[in-house]
Amino acid sequence: MKIRSVKLREAHKAASSSNGRGGGSFCSVVWDQQAHHLVTASSSDPSISIHDPLLPSSAPRILRHHRDGVTAVAISPNSTCLASGSIDHSVKLYKFPGGEFETNITRFTLPIRALAFNRSGSMLAAAGDDEGIKLINTIDGSIARVLKGHKGPVTGLAFDPKSEYLASVDSTGTVIFWELQSGVALHTLKGVAPDIGLDLSVMNVISWSPDGETLAVPGLRNDVVMYDRDTAEKLFTLRGDHIQPICFLSWSPNGKYLATSGLDRQVLIWDVDRKQDIDRQKFDDKICCMAWKPISNALAIIDVMGKYGIWESVVPSSMKSPTEDIPKLNSKNSNGLLFFDEEEEDLSTSGSLSDLGEGSHGESEPPSRKRLRKPSAYEENLEENGNDEWSLRPKVESRKKANRIEKESLNNRNEGLRSITSARPKMQESFQPGATPVLPGKRSFLCYNMVGSITTIEHDGYSHIEIDFHDTGSGPRVPSMTDHFGFTMAALNENGSVFANPCKGEKSMSTLMYRPFSTWANNSEWSMRLEGEEVKAVALGTAWVAAITSFNFLRIFSESGLQRHILSLNGPVVTASGFKDELAIVTHACDCLPSNDQMSEFTVFNISTGTQSLKGRLPLTPGSHLAWFGFSEEGQLSSYDSKGVLRVYSSQYGGSWLPLFSASKEKSDENYWVVGLNTSKLFCIVCKKPDLFPQVMPKPVLTLLNLSFPVASSDLGAEALENEFILNNMHLLQIQKRMEEMAGAGLDTTSLDDEAFNTEAAQDRCILRLIASCCNGDKLVRAIELVKLLSLEKSVKGAIKLVTALKLPNLAERFNSVLEERLLNEAKGTKQTTLPSSSGDAPVMANVAVSKTLVSSETSKTSETVISSSSPKLTAPLFTKKAKSQEGAKGGIKKTEQKQTTLLDDIDKEKKVDEVKNAVEARKIGEMSQIQTDHPSNPFIKSSNKQEVKKVGENQVQSHRPSNPFLKSSVK
Repeated sequence: MKIRSVKLREAHKAASSSNGRGGGSFCSVVWDQQAHHLVTASSSDPSISIHDPLLPSSAPRILRHHRDGVTAVAISPNSTCLASGSIDHSVKLYKFPGGEFETNITRFTLPIRALAFNRSGSMLAAAGDDEGIKLINTIDGSIARVLKGHKGPVTGLAFDPKSEYLASVDSTGTVIFWELQSGVALHTLKGVAPDIGLDLSVMNVISWSPDGETLAVPGLRNDVVMYDRDTAEKLFTLRGDHIQPICFLSWSPNGKYLATSGLDRQVLIWDVDRKQDIDRQKFDDKICCMAWKPISNALAIIDVMGKYGIWESVVPSSMKSPTEDIPKLNSKNSNGLLFFDEEEEDLSTSGSLSDLGEGSHGESEPPSRKRLRKPSAYEENLEENGNDEWSLRPKVESRKKANRIEKESLNNRNEGLRSITSARPKMQESFQPGATPVLPGKRSFLCYNMVGSITTIEHDGYSHIEIDFHDTGSGPRVPSMTDHFGFTMAALNENGSVFANPCKGEKSMSTLMYRPFSTWANNSEWSMRLEGEEVKAVALGTAWVAAITSFNFLRIFSESGLQRHILSLNGPVVTASGFKDELAIVTHACDCLPSNDQMSEFTVFNISTGTQSLKGRLPLTPGSHLAWFGFSEEGQLSSYDSKGVLRVYSSQYGGSWLPLFSASKEKSDENYWVVGLNTSKLFCIVCKKPDLFPQVMPKPVLTLLNLSFPVASSDLGAEALENEFILNNMHLLQIQKRMEEMAGAGLDTTSLDDEAFNTEAAQDRCILRLIASCCNGDKLVRAIELVKLLSLEKSVKGAIKLVTALKLPNLAERFNSVLEERLLNEAKGTKQTTLPSSSGDAPVMANVAVSKTLVSSETSKTSETVISSSSPKLTAPLFTKKAKSQEGAKGGIKKTEQKQTTLLDDIDKEKKVDEVKNAVEARKIGEMSQIQTDHPSNPFIKSSNKQEVKKVGENQVQSHRPSNPFLKSSVK
């Protein structure tokens, strides 16, 4: 075989002579995507050189940012970002090809030896003498995970082209297959590669084939061993004329050829299918790194002396070109454990990229190219069998044969099917309500709620945390804090703040810290450390702190740091929120549906009583995920999803979520970042699309948006009124529930009377406007239904006057009938009702306009003689203001009776006079009986007895109005 000479030129100065093993320095070489630039680096030179391969004699662009030798370089698949690792322990990012410095994305405690980008460039793997592998999100600079399992310096990294696995190798020859989604070491192959010892001029490297089916590893017999991607079984070896161990290997863009360099200073080119070498060349020094040119038949090489060159026409022209039939790939698990979706790269020859292992760490993927691979029949079978591990064992020969068959005829159809089946839905990662992503060099929110905000900014390896309150007058002044733990989540209330960080350090410790704002003792803040257990979400309440961990544990602490309870949850946590005594947690109920719908459930715990008050499925808009979760200012459980729908939990219909806001009804160019809500307003920060969250500086401005139901378009054109009607009913229910809770706790409910009365009056005004719309739209039956829902006597009279003015005499007559019938039924009900005697200072709300009477569950019984009616009883407002004294109430009885008699005369003096007289007589009888028990009998009188109604015989008070689904009674 003819030996050809490759001319080398100096790129970096070597530290020492390199004859023999152990001399020289490890150097790196890597192409960009279009092969417009060639990047070189050396472990003996702190600079990085960017060469123009078309003008080899011209001076390269030099990047000088490291303080010591550069041991690894990698270029992102889209050739816009350059990463470098150094003996100075830092990993830096630059813009490419300009070379402008971007950031120090991470630091190690020992030198870096290997770098690799994943397929989309959104993740960077970095490793070195520390033995741990950091997976770094290049978008926000956060550490997604640290993989630990090697017992020696990690020298080689390679992302699987399908973005499912990461392969790594250390200086002792151990190879580990990592699953990206879980971070688990699937296979550990000990001692399968050479032990390079203390020779730092070469590195153990590994490389995935471009189709992702096999992993090439230097063997112990001066050969290359191929391992199966899924089972890690040995498939075959390439053994030839190397007489010393192989120190670097690189696949051609199409995976048909493999270049290997050895300590014997030879470079061999292999035809992988034929398992034999087709060309070779001997050099003066060891070749420590190689990279196939992405778009042509050429190979870039660099030796341990820092000299580089380009081997043109590597593959004979009589053979298939190394850039022909490049595999096309669709990843099954688009981004592994990243939070970002993989982007499919351009399918053109010039736009394809490899897995970036190239270059610096000796990763296997020198050809910086990326393709969408055509699926094989084997892979289709794999998907049909659910990727079961036992289904992954077909031999590589049958796999390749199937691959060739499918390549031509079934490519388009299979690629379409694969893109559907491979985009497997992913469960939402845990998040903290009111937090924004941590961005390197920028401030971010750890927490932002209705109380205040917690911000953090990284500076020189540690973070600076500040706590600010919206109401600076009432909130305490909290000094800023230096964060040495790297906190990524926090919660805040009026009493204190809690912080937590993900697992970090050699012992994989997660730290939880609570910081009270005011205390009588010094050193009141406390912290807990969890070894091997990662905090996923935190929450605060009244005198308690909660943390939910990766073990699905709910850990509850007292405000002083006492560990109170440890509970197991049903699934992985999504988020959590606290309000007074209540802790609400959202967990995954099961895997996502094929429609990409998240299946989550919520649980509400009462920490003070140790009970579980609520539990159920959390509704989300189809195809969305949870974006915010918490409590309203009144304590209503609420959620907001990524499609912009806000829901509030209500006790209606046995417990339901009411949609109270939809971003689709607002401006189309805005996103809304939720902060909190009250009974009528949503508090949010408006972000212009495509921004999903606000910046810390300048300080964001809160925007108030009205809550509204997504009502259908009405035939009356009165959607706003109908929405107000439903909202008022909801507010009345909420007030009623709060009154019940206060009464059950033995508290005075007087403070809520005014609020309830005003809400009820507003509801009557809304109903009157709806009646007017019905009359104008000729919907008279609906008007009759609405008048029955009025609570106040004055409102019914107003409705009668309204329809009379609109010249609808038939409707006015029906309204009069409703009024008279309700008065008559009330009179009869009062006559037949006996209230128990009471010593009473507490007033009784004896008149209620609701579907059921609230009576003590232990003492109430229904009288057999209660009169039911098809129309609601006209009564005083749902919630009446209470008289201060019993004497005042008695005096009001006579006064109100006179007003009511006048009302009946005004309604219709000529109609049903006898019935009215009977009603008055009945009221007099009722008054006589009431004098004995000190209770008012007039339905419009403000009640003066605060005691609950108790059982006397078998006759008991009950509301005689028909069931109203929107209102509850307030009888105590």
